[in-house]
Amino acid sequence: MANQEDIFKKVVSHAKEYGFIFPSSEIYDGLGAVYDYGQLGTELKNNIKSYWWKAMVQYHENIVGIDSAIFMHPKIWKASGHVDAFNDPLIDNKDSKKRYRADVLIEDHIAKIEDKIKKECEKAQKRFGEAFNREQFVSTNARVLEHQKQIDEIHAKYAELMNNNDLVGLKQLILDLGIVCPISGTRNWTDVRQFNLMFATKMGSVIDDSDTLYLRPETAQGIFVNFLNVQKSGRMKIPFGIAQIGKAFRNEIVARQFIFRMREFEQMEMQFFVRPGSELDWFKYWKEERLKWHLALGIPAEKYRYHDHEKLAHYANAATDIEFEFPFGFKELEGIHSRTDFDLSRHSEFSGKKLQYFDSELNESYTPYVIETSIGVDRTFLAIFSHALKDETLEDGSTRTVLSLPPVLAPYKAAILPLVKKDGLPEKAREIMELLKYDFMVQYDEKDAIGRRYRRQDAIGTPYCITVDNETLEGAGVTVRHRDTMQQERVAIENLNSYLHEHIKPIKA
Repeated sequence: MANQEDIFKKVVSHAKEYGFIFPSSEIYDGLGAVYDYGQLGTELKNNIKSYWWKAMVQYHENIVGIDSAIFMHPKIWKASGHVDAFNDPLIDNKDSKKRYRADVLIEDHIAKIEDKIKKECEKAQKRFGEAFNREQFVSTNARVLEHQKQIDEIHAKYAELMNNNDLVGLKQLILDLGIVCPISGTRNWTDVRQFNLMFATKMGSVIDDSDTLYLRPETAQGIFVNFLNVQKSGRMKIPFGIAQIGKAFRNEIVARQFIFRMREFEQMEMQFFVRPGSELDWFKYWKEERLKWHLALGIPAEKYRYHDHEKLAHYANAATDIEFEFPFGFKELEGIHSRTDFDLSRHSEFSGKKLQYFDSELNESYTPYVIETSIGVDRTFLAIFSHALKDETLEDGSTRTVLSLPPVLAPYKAAILPLVKKDGLPEKAREIMELLKYDFMVQYDEKDAIGRRYRRQDAIGTPYCITVDNETLEGAGVTVRHRDTMQQERVAIENLNSYLHEHIKPIKA
């Protein structure tokens, strides 16, 4: 486990050192669980959002995008259930005075048992080598089966307690499992109580209860209240989707694990409106489509898994998560939910406006059902960044740190490097920069020896380094070095633009 912690620490320090992510308000000692994206982080984040937007909106003629306001009428959050039901179960340890989410304590306990299974498999793999059959081992090994039985029993009990909102039972389960506070090491727990996650604020100069607004805890409601506006103005026919990328805010009890769980974060959400009765077919379709989107990034399939919900939200009739293996274990990356007609029905009830669709094929009006796909921008950034960051030992025994980002997501697509700072090479390099900068994010770098510059570009994920040397001045083109293989080839200057276009293709899931 220490090894995984070391990897995670390296991810955090690398992100800061190279201008990807900084602690917010750092010169004032920071602000808990709030982060700023630096110059390279902003580029990578924008590229991730662009990849999602193209896959969701540009490549689907029946999905359109909107950008709704963060401030919304407070009755919206009453209708959505957030005022009454958007809570996390909170528990304190009396000795350390530290606060925890009761559900996270139980999930972490389950993760420790899962880790025992993983270690048993690793030991067996070493013993049997290539003959090792993981599937057979986990289905027959007595110790693994015992661990799995424990996990299944805890899951079943935990799901029942969460579904029944049984706070007394949750505390008892924590005691029965012998879960201790990581700080004090004791089981001296308070009772579990509910904690609403929405940030409240006031609007206007007169401050009374009627002026209370909330910072939105999700972007979905902005889509639902604009359902008719989009449908009518865009003459949309069901099935159709509305996509949105935007900030959301949650007053997390335990915000942790770098940008994985923050109080201010960004979501990419799409609500897909369908005929009642067809929603489970569409749920299956989007579940598969969204996993394809992730796999198209080139990250191995074993880093992802589905986790079907045992505890369904009050609005859902089916729900699954796509989980990713972060350096701290498998955690939720994206949620796919069948939300039924809950949202449009509730907003219709609370607003007094009919939110229905007239289906000309059926010659009837109905309230559409909704399939939601919701993914965190920051979590996607962390998944891609942590997987891409590697230390490699080269043939000569030296090491390099490389950020193997998919080229289309890399902050800079190419670095333009004059071999030396004289003999007209910098001027020629600047000409090439002018040639490329209107189509690609490129960086000019002339400081240090060429080898050190290559290493610097490897560390920030630049897929191509273009070196200008004396042969360039003689018309022999430039040297293009590939980040991942470190191989080099000569390319004519007039072909550089098409060369980069050919090698940095849009990702299509």
